[in-house]
Amino acid sequence: MLRVGIVGCGNIFTMHATSCDHLPNATLVGVCDIKKDRADAAAAKYGVQAYYDYKELITPEKVDVVHLCVPHYLHPIISRYALEHGVNVLCEKPMSIDYADGEANVKLADEKGLIYGIIFQCRYNDASRFVKEQLESGRLGRIISARCTLTWYRPDSYYALSDWKGTWDKEGGGVIIDQAIHSLDLANWFIDDEPVEIQAHLANRGHSIVEVDDTGEGFIRYKNGATLSFWAMNNYGCDDPIEIRLFCENGKVVMSYDDAVITFNDGTELKISQEDDGIVYEGGKDYWGFRHIRQIENFYNAVENGVQPDITGREALKIQKIISEIYRVGRENFN
Repeated sequence: MLRVGIVGCGNIFTMHATSCDHLPNATLVGVCDIKKDRADAAAAKYGVQAYYDYKELITPEKVDVVHLCVPHYLHPIISRYALEHGVNVLCEKPMSIDYADGEANVKLADEKGLIYGIIFQCRYNDASRFVKEQLESGRLGRIISARCTLTWYRPDSYYALSDWKGTWDKEGGGVIIDQAIHSLDLANWFIDDEPVEIQAHLANRGHSIVEVDDTGEGFIRYKNGATLSFWAMNNYGCDDPIEIRLFCENGKVVMSYDDAVITFNDGTELKISQEDDGIVYEGGKDYWGFRHIRQIENFYNAVENGVQPDITGREALKIQKIISEIYRVGRENFN
């Protein structure tokens, strides 16, 4: 039975705590938050000890796994502390703001022989898996061109509720690193090749209390010749479903997080929609998806069996490198 601790009892906490509660090979033993009321409420709900300093949770409880659900800038800091103290880490995306910090923790995990994973739960959606399987089977052939689009709503009032979102130093950016990172990761995972060129433009067009990007668009060229175009904005009037399109040698794919349609050149059509797994994440948001439990189960099994999970820190470096380059290029002409 793995002993689990969770650092951060904010919005995303429920996805981790509920998943842990439903899995037979782990038990939650402690939760931590610098905001005492949140830590106390979470601890009372799950019948565990509350902590207000992550260092006090990681060492006294002797946890096997720590989940990190904290602001972006703290991800590499707490990951490093846990790894240094012999604890396996499952961290929410992004692994860091700065690419070098993520790379350093990957190296540290390898040196310590520990498991270091980063949450990209959308890879576990039924639609995502289905498309990946069709690509890996060769039936769709090579991806020639891809595009992803995200139009969501994050008003100034959304940022006003947070003491870290909407900041360059604590969040690391806006729509690209916080919202579009999932669809960019999926598209990059589908293409499965090395980017050789990244163009990007970032802007803040609809917000008055933050200076980070609320709009981003760009173009990525890969070593195998595939291209990926992206457009993301969080100043739309509502949260529309994201869309990823793939133009392949043998067909086309149109998908969101919940469904996918594949149309082959011979006219054959395949469809899939997300199935309800019956788990209720109290306070969970639809746009997070509901597949955290699949990734968390994969991670726990990896720790138990001494193998690497599907999405390691090293795997997460692929999208981290892209996000970092988008910001490096995009901030040169930011307006």
